[in-house]
Amino acid sequence: MPKAVVALLAALVLATPGLVGADDKDKNKKGKKPGLYMRATPRFSFSPARILFTAELRGGDDVEELYCPEVEWEWGDGSKSVTEGDCDPWEPGMKIDRRFTRRHEFRRAGMYRVRITLSRSGSKISSQTMSITVRAGLGDPNMQY
Repeated sequence: MPKAVVALLAALVLATPGLVGADDKDKNKKGKKPGLYMRATPRFSFSPARILFTAELRGGDDVEELYCPEVEWEWGDGSKSVTEGDCDPWEPGMKIDRRFTRRHEFRRAGMYRVRITLSRSGSKISSQTMSITVRAGLGDPNMQY
């Protein structure tokens, strides 16, 4: 193949987004996004149940998009909790909070779908959902004797 054709093909490949170069540079600027994981302790309980929820960002980079998020917990029982961060302005090299915990009391037996949502400046960053089971305990109106 003539050298001119090879040079033209190489120039086209390098100039085409998505093949080599352009997108890779943009991805590196944004950083790798961590995953959000959640667990409950205990996962099964009797009412009234006080459950500790822990959500954790794993992997990824400490980037401004993840710094000082608003944390909203939806408990699946019609209530929710919201925590807004009161943080210093972002500076490169700052560490982000990666662990979020909250206790919630479920007074009645049932299956509850709990969701945590992290957002910043009105934009959703990440969200995770899990289900827990609360069995009827003493004093629960759902308890059958």
